[in-house]
Amino acid sequence: MLKKSLVVLTMLTTFVAASEMELVLEVGRDNTELSAQSQSKIDATESATDKLINEFKVVSKQVEGLKLYNAQKRIQIQAQLDLMDQYDEQLVQVVIMQRQIPPLAQRMLEGLEKYVNLDTPFHIEERKQRLDLVRASLSNPKVTASEQVRQILEAYNIEAEYGRKLDAYDETIVLDGQEVVVNILRVGRLGMFFQSKDERKTGYYDNETGTWEELPGSYRVTVRDGIRMAQKLAPMDIMMLPVVYRGEAS
Repeated sequence: MLKKSLVVLTMLTTFVAASEMELVLEVGRDNTELSAQSQSKIDATESATDKLINEFKVVSKQVEGLKLYNAQKRIQIQAQLDLMDQYDEQLVQVVIMQRQIPPLAQRMLEGLEKYVNLDTPFHIEERKQRLDLVRASLSNPKVTASEQVRQILEAYNIEAEYGRKLDAYDETIVLDGQEVVVNILRVGRLGMFFQSKDERKTGYYDNETGTWEELPGSYRVTVRDGIRMAQKLAPMDIMMLPVVYRGEAS
């Protein structure tokens, strides 16, 4: 009887132990599942956190880039505003200059006219026509101020060029009360000489008296050669010509 009791007790103990073990295992399985679920949640949370961090870094870089871009644009805008202020000042100066140009050009034209009238009378018609064209330009409202200045400066340059050139042309002059067609030799503005077509008469223009005066026959060949050089019919060479001073040829 005792053995049976022991056997029953042993079986009961074994059953209880098995039940407890099963309970422990069940709890372990539950804990494992909970741990797995927690880990999944942790992994998901970490993944979401990493994604947010990455997005924050991208947005931060974009913000920094926008800050730099805006700073550069502010500098550019300020530079443009400063340039606009300079242009405004320049426009004011341009308006002032435009107002001053017409009277200045008029004074320059008057001075050039006086100079031509007092100068040796060579190509006089051509020079006066040029002055008339400039005068018409100055009185024409359709002609810009810059074009008016260009024309008056061009007229000055042409007059200056006359003083550096050797020139020869035909002209009718009054000699001894008679009109005579002669060859004119102009040596810059140093002197103007004539020679009749038959080369019998040679002379010079006296700026003080405004008359043509004859020279000795010794200058006939020199003036003739000078005329040929000016016409490019002979090579350039030294010419021994008189210099007119106080109405006298020396």
